[in-house]
Amino acid sequence: MGWDDSLYEGADGDTGTKTATKAKARTDAGTGAADSGAGADGTAASGSSGGTVAGRGTLRRALRWAAAVLSLLILGTAGAGYLYYKHLNDNIRSGARTGGSDDPEKAAANAAGDTPLNILLLGSDSRGKPENVKLGGGKNLTSDPPLADVQMLVHISADRKNASVVSIPRDTRVDIPECKDAETGKVYPKTNTIINASLGRGGAGCTLATWQNLTGLYIDHWMTIDFSGVVQMADAIGGVDVCVKNNVWDRPLPGVPGGSGLKLTKGTHQVKGEQALQWLRTRHAFSSDLGRAKAQHMYMNSMIRHLKSQNVFTDTPRLTGLAEAATKSLEVSEEIGTVKKLFDLAMQLKSVPTDRVTMTTMPTVTDPQDPNHLVVQQTDATKMWTMLRDDVAFDGNASKADEEAAAAKKKKAAEKAAEQAAAAVKDPAGDPADTGVLVRNGTGGTQTPVRGRAATVASLLVGKGYTLARADATLTPQEKTTVLFPSAELEGDAQGVAKALGIPLTSVQRSTDVSGVTVTVGADWRTGTSPSEETAAPPSKAGAIPDTADAINGAEKDACMDVYAPYRF
Repeated sequence: MGWDDSLYEGADGDTGTKTATKAKARTDAGTGAADSGAGADGTAASGSSGGTVAGRGTLRRALRWAAAVLSLLILGTAGAGYLYYKHLNDNIRSGARTGGSDDPEKAAANAAGDTPLNILLLGSDSRGKPENVKLGGGKNLTSDPPLADVQMLVHISADRKNASVVSIPRDTRVDIPECKDAETGKVYPKTNTIINASLGRGGAGCTLATWQNLTGLYIDHWMTIDFSGVVQMADAIGGVDVCVKNNVWDRPLPGVPGGSGLKLTKGTHQVKGEQALQWLRTRHAFSSDLGRAKAQHMYMNSMIRHLKSQNVFTDTPRLTGLAEAATKSLEVSEEIGTVKKLFDLAMQLKSVPTDRVTMTTMPTVTDPQDPNHLVVQQTDATKMWTMLRDDVAFDGNASKADEEAAAAKKKKAAEKAAEQAAAAVKDPAGDPADTGVLVRNGTGGTQTPVRGRAATVASLLVGKGYTLARADATLTPQEKTTVLFPSAELEGDAQGVAKALGIPLTSVQRSTDVSGVTVTVGADWRTGTSPSEETAAPPSKAGAIPDTADAINGAEKDACMDVYAPYRF
């Protein structure tokens, strides 16, 4: 079959006739030329030539038609795609990244120029929407400020080869810094109370500031989801396997109101939608908030395995469904408030193997002020924060080659940073005898401070010519030794002090919190005359997280929840 000319040559019904007439005219002209210049029979050559010209004209018109149709399809698709992209962007709600006034320093880049990524995930108990009341109950709570009952920090390593997750139970008492609500401008004074209250004191930005204050980590982004959002996301993700060791029914009991409504028989089940929300909210049947955190970790690990087992990013309907649910369900910090940025963020996690994902809970002990609350178990928690700050994996599953490469990169990055710090000094060091230095004792914190440590180090400086060095009685606990200076003209002096004491130049920092060159002797230099490798705290080892962290590896498929006896049936 040939092309129907009426589809591409014009809008009227005579198009085909006009085209045929033009082709005949070309044929006749060719034939005439042949009759006058060819042999006596003057036949096939001219007719063949005329047919080729006509065919080429038809082909050109057909190609123009095809190109026009294709262009319209592309433009139409692009237009629809743009509208859908805009629709997804319009779904996204965002807010200020932090409600606090101070940020910790960002982690230094590795040799490849990459830095770790820290994301705070929050689950809100807000009853501000009717669907949340329907799912979570609490009709009398619709006007109450929301609480962040689920809080997890996701740390993705600089090389994107491992991810470490830490939960903090909602009833853990911590210091909440002064926070400002970015929407209302209201300022909330600092306080000491349970961490889930931070969300109602300026929004997710205040919770992020609280975590930064607690951990010393710079947190890049936050994401918040409420009850209805969990249901939407769980439906979009599909069924996720969970396991209980006994029949469970999380329901009100005499003297114990509430309950998520979760009801499952012993064994493994696929949960999604509202049942997934029930699993994530179950507390009493899993004994406590610590049990609930563990159940949430099991769900997340199972969800990651579920998504990785399917080629979600090549399955357009699935991808579309996930994008729709995510943008409707999540509120995010403003710097990631577009579809593209959220997609790029998802790609950061895509390459992490499941056996390099570790879920943990921050070590806690019972609050001496309230037996229903918890407080941080400082020794073990500090060890975990140190590992995260140093970008040390919570799992021990890295290959030897990866470990050696990481160590080499870390060493190279430290050397480069030291070189850059030295090169950046525009003001040379002054005469040590004219340089005032204040020395503080920061050896406390998780350990008892070393008495007289500031005086000892001040004496070391005097012996090296810094006759104006003196000890300050103020105790300022911190993990690492630092040399701070307030302004550019004292940078050279600060670096001179650091070199005299053998302190790495990377520990020399500008700060408005000091009025002169100030050395704070950290917990890494409790003894000796120099913070050398021999006297400093040993580096953290991958996988060496404390037992109190209740870790679950992402590859554990047989993890199963214990059920508190009163909630069995």
